[in-house]
Amino acid sequence: QVQLVESGGGSVQPGGSLRLSCVVYGYTHSLEVMGWFRQTPGKEREGVAAIVTGGGSVYYADAVKGRFTISRDNAKNTLYLQMDSLEPEDTAMYYCAADWRPRSGYSLFQSPRYVYWGQGTQVTVSS
Repeated sequence: QVQLVESGGGSVQPGGSLRLSCVVYGYTHSLEVMGWFRQTPGKEREGVAAIVTGGGSVYYADAVKGRFTISRDNAKNTLYLQMDSLEPEDTAMYYCAADWRPRSGYSLFQSPRYVYWGQGTQVTVSS
């Protein structure tokens, strides 16, 4: 069983930075892909960043490219999302996700690609 626990959310002014963390408990060696998603009320959950654990390849949604950085510390079993130059449009609940399958019929930015999810951490960008 794999459990994901996010932290690091909060309130920040536009242009500010936050770093989200996601600690992974359980069979971490079996995870193939990990990602960060966000969701606002009334909207579908959208993928913002993903990492393939084997090769370390990273991927970003166009909306966050150049501002967000996904990384993983294997020694700490922790996934990070460094968010810089935050904008009000980045306000959302952010979720960490992971999956053991090497491939599926879904892209890395689609929710069904992932079987394990954290509880979410709120990010609010406002002046």
